[in-house]
Amino acid sequence: MAVRLPSAVVKALDLKEGDQIEIRVAGKRKFSLARDRSAAKAIERIRRLRCPLPPGFKFDRLEANER
Repeated sequence: MAVRLPSAVVKALDLKEGDQIEIRVAGKRKFSLARDRSAAKAIERIRRLRCPLPPGFKFDRLEANER
């Protein structure tokens, strides 16, 4: 399904092709539109969980994937 947005809405939300948006029913024959920030929020939560690595830690992708 596709939704065509007026250019004023696209400009107001600074939308680009491929951006995710969220559309909600706001009443009879009315809706609200906002940028979907769920991915950005998830990334921020992951960054807050990040902890410092031990001194001298070196990640070796090949070693980690050895079978």
